[in-house]
Amino acid sequence: MTLVVVTTSPRVAPGLLSGRAWAVLGSGRVLTGSAGHPLLPYLAEEDIPVEVVTPDPVALARESLDATIIWLAAQDGDEPFMRAVGRAALDMPEPPVIELVPGSYDLPGARFVDMVTVMDRLRRECPWDARQTHESLVPYLLEEAYEVLETIEEGDHAALREELGDLLFQVVFHSRLAQERSGEDGGFDVDDVIQDLVDKLVRRHPHVFAGTVVEGAEEVNANWDAIKAAERAAKGRESLLDGVPMGQPALSLALGLQSRAERAGVPDSLSRAVGQGIGRELFDLVRRARAAGLDPEAELRAAARDYRDRVRAWERSAKPGEKA
Repeated sequence: MTLVVVTTSPRVAPGLLSGRAWAVLGSGRVLTGSAGHPLLPYLAEEDIPVEVVTPDPVALARESLDATIIWLAAQDGDEPFMRAVGRAALDMPEPPVIELVPGSYDLPGARFVDMVTVMDRLRRECPWDARQTHESLVPYLLEEAYEVLETIEEGDHAALREELGDLLFQVVFHSRLAQERSGEDGGFDVDDVIQDLVDKLVRRHPHVFAGTVVEGAEEVNANWDAIKAAERAAKGRESLLDGVPMGQPALSLALGLQSRAERAGVPDSLSRAVGQGIGRELFDLVRRARAAGLDPEAELRAAARDYRDRVRAWERSAKPGEKA
């Protein structure tokens, strides 16, 4: 006969199963080794009895020789147990047929639920995580952002995966802290963060979500600036430079201010003779880099990396007495 294994995802509501899974669960004797399986109440509502048994791979394989047995796997997949069942079946002269029926699948992004769950537990049970604040986490947020930048600059795509995770953790951590405040005190949770982001992306991409026709990337940029201007006005911000983060590195800040002003039609003459001394020269260099289509921050970082590599090469080749 047959052993049918029904698996479910812990990231999908337990009552949401495929039609095939519901049909299988109602077609024969259902066993499980998971007394707390979240699907059990839903099966009970449908008058589908489930026997909770002590997992025994040899016994399960043998029972499947004489009848069709449905095994409702634990939400972690019961992989070690199922491997043991497979080995027990192969030891039989005529092994039963083992069929896998996925009851639910993870959707793209479903693993985010795991991150939120882990973060909640860390906040409650880890002494270090429990004492953190938005302010205490600022250095880590900056550090993780720069580590992401470094992996991109180095072309290390394998490391980029890990560093993006570390940066995402900071977003989830700050959201978890905000969740502890009341709504009147500016509280929110990670779902609010994601919803605001989704709403913003949809609003700023009418050519994708609202049928607006555009001819190319330049028109997309123009629409983007107009939409952002309307958003600033709705928030009571009067200056076109409102929203440019003043805490970013100086070269990037100068570039952001100049670029925003230029797109709004501010005369280029205003960017000349700004500041004094070295500050004036650096600001003018940013203006010149923009005119050449270059990112001054990226250019200086590239020069710094080149210098780093030269120093390392010198360290490898120089005689011990020549080093400082």
